[in-house]
Amino acid sequence: MPDTVPAPSPPAFNPLSPEFIRDPYPYYRMLRGLDPLWRSPFGYRLASRHADIAVILRDKKFGKDYAGRIRARYGDDAMKEPVLRHMGLWMLSQDPPDHTRLRGLVVKAFTARRVADMRPRIQAIVDASIDRIEPDGAMDVIKDFAFRLPVTVICEMLGIPDSDRDNFFEQARDADGGRLLDPVPMTREELDKANERSLAALDYFRHLFALRRAEPGDDLTSQLVQAEEEGQKLTEDELVANINLLFGAGHETTVNLIGNGLLALYRNPDQLRLLRERPELTANAVEELLRYDSSVQLTGRTALEDVAVGNVTIAKGESVLCLLGAGNRDPEIYAEPDRLDIMREKIEPLSFGGGIHFCLGAQLARLEGEIAIATLLRRLPGLQLDDIETPEWRPTFVLRGLLRMPAHW
Repeated sequence: MPDTVPAPSPPAFNPLSPEFIRDPYPYYRMLRGLDPLWRSPFGYRLASRHADIAVILRDKKFGKDYAGRIRARYGDDAMKEPVLRHMGLWMLSQDPPDHTRLRGLVVKAFTARRVADMRPRIQAIVDASIDRIEPDGAMDVIKDFAFRLPVTVICEMLGIPDSDRDNFFEQARDADGGRLLDPVPMTREELDKANERSLAALDYFRHLFALRRAEPGDDLTSQLVQAEEEGQKLTEDELVANINLLFGAGHETTVNLIGNGLLALYRNPDQLRLLRERPELTANAVEELLRYDSSVQLTGRTALEDVAVGNVTIAKGESVLCLLGAGNRDPEIYAEPDRLDIMREKIEPLSFGGGIHFCLGAQLARLEGEIAIATLLRRLPGLQLDDIETPEWRPTFVLRGLLRMPAHW
């Protein structure tokens, strides 16, 4: 009978340990072999097989149940923490009908046509960044290049004034938003720091809304302020929370796509050489880089009723953490999944999630990554990464990315 004989348990591990952060893929491989829907001692399951993850992300029998998962992690008083309460208003944390209502207000800003129309502006931002750093002969790719592109783009989309953008670059580099999403609870010190940052962000965005009410522009914040004023069931707290979400989500994926992608290419010099020789492969290379070392490693769902996945019945109220990075390297889907192959065919990475919560900015992140990587390799042909063997990773599990990437040319 299904789910009656317990599978061997993986050895204890700390997903925030330097060893796991450096390379989680051997653990994923072991987990798929032992039990692809393993129930951890903490009560939630870990889904590591592509087919199971795809079902869970798309099946309406699974939802978010944000408050329940947060209380399980932090206790009954969790929602008194400003940052956790604020995150509960994100569209990413909501189930229908609230998710449908909130997403519907912003989805038009991310249509395929609007994103395609942004190509010249994205190219101009990338070129300006390289113009600024090229004479120096060295840079930190993360700080000096990868952050600047998506933060500039999302600031422009949100109508954040030019005078405030340097501050946003600093916030984007310093903030450790990934820890907020990790299944391992934050310490009291980390929570206090996150609360402080959250309250400061809320204060800034409230001032921005006041500015855009007085001086509306052709930007997403102005559109959302107008929707609020027209009574489209958008409270100011929801407005604040979701603008803050769009800022964070609008740069995190792209920063890590550029950093992780370049590291993967330089660790695989045959693929780097091929991409330099055939830049027309860049779009497909981005898909392979997303698959190979995903910026987002995990997303969670909760069963809204008893539901069968494979040969396992997941009980109502049980949480499942979908290991996107594991699904992206499932040998049932991809031949030689641990090999980087920018000419690989039929790549469908799970990196942007799936179902109703599929990432709004997926096409924008792809376009930014494509232009950034292609332009960097073309304009800095002598670019060398200083340390491809022991780079310094951000100490988070859900969001996988590098703290820094020193380079020279």
